[in-house]
Amino acid sequence: MSGHNKFSNIKHKKEKNDAAKGKVFTRLGREIAVAVKEGGADPNNNGKLRDIIAKAKAQNMPNDTIDRSIKKAAGDTDAANYESITYEGYGPKGIAIIVETLTDNRNRTASNVRNAFTKGGGNVGTTGCVSFMFDKKGQIIIDKEECDMEADELMLAALDAGAEDFSEEEDSFEIITDPDSFADVYDALSALGIPMADAEVTMIPQTWVELTDENDLKMMNRIIDMLDDDDDVQNVYHNWDE
Repeated sequence: MSGHNKFSNIKHKKEKNDAAKGKVFTRLGREIAVAVKEGGADPNNNGKLRDIIAKAKAQNMPNDTIDRSIKKAAGDTDAANYESITYEGYGPKGIAIIVETLTDNRNRTASNVRNAFTKGGGNVGTTGCVSFMFDKKGQIIIDKEECDMEADELMLAALDAGAEDFSEEEDSFEIITDPDSFADVYDALSALGIPMADAEVTMIPQTWVELTDENDLKMMNRIIDMLDDDDDVQNVYHNWDE
């Protein structure tokens, strides 16, 4: 996503999430549990877990909470088996939407996701109907106000660590990486003491769609809010230029 839009979204989300940080940590804990079950408890040998730890730290999840989640997942053989299911569809004016879920009840999740799209005037499509319009990338956002490093110096540090691209926006810096290089770049910047507003492997739209009609805006927000409130939904990606 473009740095400026993305950073505005992050600030908005963090304001909302501060009042419900427990819910955010619960979702991250679920992602950690699934990653541990799939690839083990050692992030050095489990790239997916390593990426999620970076994402959790960017969301200010305490290190001891992360460690407890990993240990619990490694030792809890009776934990619920969550299934990863991705839905794709369209919002108002053909806005492309991808919804990533982790669920222990496929029917419940499918019904809730479909209901969110329908209530917002959209519809769920077939697998692959919009994902080709996004690129999977590592993305790190840095708040200019929080960063003491000059733009050129930060860019060199990021590129030396293996980043693909660096851009400067009005209020933030955006660093893009290949998904496989994301954790290495994150670790390198963390070692330099650079604070990150957000860091995750995400889906970045190739093109953007702007909504100007008030009803379309209302409907799109309804879809996003309903998906946000669903405990089974982990991530929502879209190409709405907010």
